[in-house]
Amino acid sequence: MNRSLLEKLLAAYGPSGNEGAVRAALEDALRGHVDSLSTDALGNLIAVRKGDGTGKRIMLSAHMDHIGLIVIDADKHGFLRVCAVGGVDAENMISAHVVFANGVEGVIDAQPVKDGKRPAVGDLFIDIGAQDREEALSRVEIGDMCVMKPRVTPLGEHRLSSPAMDDRVACFVQAEALLALEETGCKNEIVAVFSAQEEVGSRGARTAAYALQPDLGIVIDVTGTGDTPGVKPRLPMKLGGGAAVKIMDSYAISTPWVVQMMLDEAQKANIPVQREVLPYGGTDADVIQQSRAGVPVGVISIPCRYIHSAAETVDLRDVQAALDLLLACVRA
Repeated sequence: MNRSLLEKLLAAYGPSGNEGAVRAALEDALRGHVDSLSTDALGNLIAVRKGDGTGKRIMLSAHMDHIGLIVIDADKHGFLRVCAVGGVDAENMISAHVVFANGVEGVIDAQPVKDGKRPAVGDLFIDIGAQDREEALSRVEIGDMCVMKPRVTPLGEHRLSSPAMDDRVACFVQAEALLALEETGCKNEIVAVFSAQEEVGSRGARTAAYALQPDLGIVIDVTGTGDTPGVKPRLPMKLGGGAAVKIMDSYAISTPWVVQMMLDEAQKANIPVQREVLPYGGTDADVIQQSRAGVPVGVISIPCRYIHSAAETVDLRDVQAALDLLLACVRA
């Protein structure tokens, strides 16, 4: 695996709707290695690897964006007030370091809440070192977005922790698969969408699926784990157990024959996999599945601890298993 590409993707600024830096990094990695690269009206990057004319058109989707905060005002003391871009858990944001597109950095805290209450996003504020409202809004403007400041931390021999692992690690897997197909070819036409605005409703994948009219959709995303103390709800997925084949989440039920195909390909190639049932959340799969008259879909998931925090953690052995499974499926 090209770990330097993964770290480059993790470092790129890219909240929902502002994925340009992520898209540029992927374009640099793929240019000259696929048959075409294009960007559509929503900002999706679409990479095409042509087949031999005898196979299916397979749409892959991994989303470029990650969660963030957007400035809605500043108070008289210079603290920025914000609202969420995507599924932000306010408690996960407290004490986080953040960065804006223009390089301004800040730290997050929350105003006091009543005993027994959890802070909401509206209770958060960002300290960028401003003395008053005028200084704060001279450094960032209303409507500017921030994300958790990039920081990649190795944990032991096989694990990495970083903000934006959701879903840059899947973008990495998808890009690595395209590069591998350059060497081996494939009977199927692979249309790989690096999608925009997944965290705010899978908007990019929805329009891409409508335009591309695939025969099959395969989504690559992260999924939660049940291997940390006291985690609820109970989850069967764990770090180090292999790629996860999603059976369902709260938005989509994977097409049964696609699930079985993935499990069969994993067994044939001796790829470690886990069966995934996620009682919350969703991916690009549901909008692809419901496009036009319907599309069969499956999801290859990478188990990830602490999703939507500054410490999203994956096991590189699971990342490799996800890559191996994706390649086996698109070549089938």
